Amino acid sequence: MNALKNMEITFVAAAIIAIGASFATAGANTLEVSASSTVIAQAADMPVVTVSARRLTAAEKAAFI
Repeated sequence: MNALKNMEITFVAAAIIAIGASFATAGANTLEVSASSTVIAQAADMPVVTVSARRLTAAEKAAFI
């Protein structure tokens, strides 16, 4: 029982330290990203797949199950 209590205290202490460290370093890792025209042009040339198959009827779906 005492070992479980110590593990709980260790977990809570680690969580408090991790939360404090994340708040302390929140502003340190800012990264500014802007989309340039090349990125936008590459996104516009995305390949598109068109499936031209007929839908199954309810009877055909039931046959597969």
